[in-house]
Amino acid sequence: MHPRWPTRSTTWMTLGLLACLATGAVHAQPADAPWRETSASAEQALDATAFQGVDAALATQFTDVQSAVVVLRGRVVYRFYRDGEPDKLRDTQSASKSALSALLGAAIAQGRITSVDQRVIELVPEWVPLNTDPRTATITLRHLLTLTAGFAQDSGPRTRAGTAAPLPVREAWARPLAADPGQVFSYDNSVTPLLVTVLEKATGMPLADYARQQLVGPMGLAEPSYRDSIVHLRTLDMAKLGQLYLQRGQWNGKPLVPEAFADASVQAQNTGGPPVGLHYGYLWWVVPGKAPRPTFMASGYGGQFIWVYPPLDLVVATTSAVSSDSQQRGHALQLIRGPLFAAAQRRVAGEPK
Repeated sequence: MHPRWPTRSTTWMTLGLLACLATGAVHAQPADAPWRETSASAEQALDATAFQGVDAALATQFTDVQSAVVVLRGRVVYRFYRDGEPDKLRDTQSASKSALSALLGAAIAQGRITSVDQRVIELVPEWVPLNTDPRTATITLRHLLTLTAGFAQDSGPRTRAGTAAPLPVREAWARPLAADPGQVFSYDNSVTPLLVTVLEKATGMPLADYARQQLVGPMGLAEPSYRDSIVHLRTLDMAKLGQLYLQRGQWNGKPLVPEAFADASVQAQNTGGPPVGLHYGYLWWVVPGKAPRPTFMASGYGGQFIWVYPPLDLVVATTSAVSSDSQQRGHALQLIRGPLFAAAQRRVAGEPK
């Protein structure tokens, strides 16, 4: 049975029904299973049969999509690069937030941050005089991770939810509060630089150095580039990040993110809201469902996705042209919900029982 998919809609499409859980057995990927980028010729032949026609659909229908990587049960089964450059670092937009979540989890595991309930001003005390509202003293890391800190945002017509550029750190913390911390979800891009500062203060090193130590090296990622609050990654490495969370923070048998933190990250911490219209975890969007593990995703403007579907041990990473037209057309969403999901189902059905 296919999940119920949403119909095509307008800018910042609602993904509330995207990947609602299909019926059938869950095939859990062992936590210590090695990542596989190469396959035996027999496996490659079955992959090619299952994904037959996807390249043609990308050439004619889903022209905004620039790259796609599909991982099934820990093995790369499909790749597409419109420009022929698999090693190119690509703009992930707000999917960057989910990568930052992993680093904060690692810092908690090392004791550099006490817990998600540690107050932010304990980690960055120099922010205390920037905001006289006493409620800012109660803001915790959890509030930032779940986008419930309560800061007021520009709500003018030019700043629909999720589109406002992040403010400089000191300005971001100095904003008035529109709600008590923990009470209201508000998609706030200025939370990202706040969390980067928290991480750098807690670890005593720049973001890039800590990422290299905790994720880039252990997972064999290409060295990312960092531009303002956005990380640029290979599409393959976006898929690896999804696989890390599918495996509950484990990578080749090593815990890179604490299991409890990884699980909480992709469980609904609040009901979320615009721009995606899903529940929200710790910087991951979560599809509400009844299965043991929900479907979850990282989503970036224009069609940058890391989509994780536990019932099939399936991870899909896509990048697309970063533009309002690409966002409006929603080619990446249509590709995931149609040809790629169907191909993954065919591939699983073709495996020996």
